[in-house]
Amino acid sequence: MGKSTKTYEERIQEKDLRIENLAQELKRYEAQKKRLEKRKKEEERKIRTHRLIEIGAAVESVLGRCIELEEIPRTE
Repeated sequence: MGKSTKTYEERIQEKDLRIENLAQELKRYEAQKKRLEKRKKEEERKIRTHRLIEIGAAVESVLGRCIELEEIPRTE
């Protein structure tokens, strides 16, 4: 087996630096994941809103008149 030319302290410092770099990389990936999850929620909300608007328009079309807010039953 070959002998290492680096001291234990140098090797420990290298590992500490590697740990620090990986921690920073982890933070970047977590931030990216959070942004993606936020975009996904926004997209899902837009799709749901669009669907609800279409349903409301279809109901009004079938009734032949506008629906007033007071006419909508509350489910509380």
